[in-house]
Amino acid sequence: MKSEKKKMPASACRKAFPGLSGVMFGALMGGVLGAVMLAGASGPAKAQTTDLVSKTHFRVCADPANSPFSNKDLSGFENEIAGVFAKDLGLPIQYEWFPMAIGFVRKTLRENRCDVIIGFAQGHDLVLNTNHYYTSTYVLVTKPGSPIEDVDHLADDRLKGLTLGIIAGSPPATHMARNGLIGKAKPYKLMVDRRVESPAEQMIADLQSGAIDGAVLWGPMGGYYGKQAGLTVTPLLKEEGAPRMFYRITMGVRQGELVWKRKLNSMIRKHQGEIDGILTAYGVPLVDDMGHGLKTGQQ
Repeated sequence: MKSEKKKMPASACRKAFPGLSGVMFGALMGGVLGAVMLAGASGPAKAQTTDLVSKTHFRVCADPANSPFSNKDLSGFENEIAGVFAKDLGLPIQYEWFPMAIGFVRKTLRENRCDVIIGFAQGHDLVLNTNHYYTSTYVLVTKPGSPIEDVDHLADDRLKGLTLGIIAGSPPATHMARNGLIGKAKPYKLMVDRRVESPAEQMIADLQSGAIDGAVLWGPMGGYYGKQAGLTVTPLLKEEGAPRMFYRITMGVRQGELVWKRKLNSMIRKHQGEIDGILTAYGVPLVDDMGHGLKTGQQ
């Protein structure tokens, strides 16, 4: 079996971690369920994986210090969304806390310590993805009244010669390099333990102090911290070429647990309006499924 590090696609780190969720978004291969996955879609295999889901608690895998996504003090928007689902199920929430870094999926979901990851980027095989419940994009955070306050794409000539903060290795870095902006950029770490270090918060502090002219961040983080600081947050929806700047965020369950996935999909549809309200309250920029513009109802 390949190592977790080799198996992890770069996009998984961007949930937020981008986080990326993220995404997004940490995680990895390995564990006892590999044998179940190899068994295919036979009836007995489905029964075994479905039986792993707790009937007495809504068991959530989460990072204990990953604001605004999740936090041990339950102050994250994923905590609020988990509360909505737990209430619908009529079950108490039980958290399995683990830093969202290499080993996150293996040490939580795969070891049957919990049954769902509330935020996980769509599109890879580390988990079985539910339907997505929001789509967001990278943003440019600036000071109100700044000459670049209304810049909405990284090819804008007004960014030339400025110092922009960027999470190293994140999708916007490629676009910045393409547009000649990397030379003066200030990089911040991608993979950190948020219990002891927060690159997004440091980037916002540097923007406020004047150390950088703008901060390029994953939407949920830029929106949340930018809103708290009274800054301008502009979605970057006009970038041309790869990589894309928007990502669909799902919930993640164990491979093979199709019944559980369908149950979660049903609750996502039922509570979509409430979910949107929670995300909007946290400043998360919600865009349409194809990343063409803001979702109806967002300004």
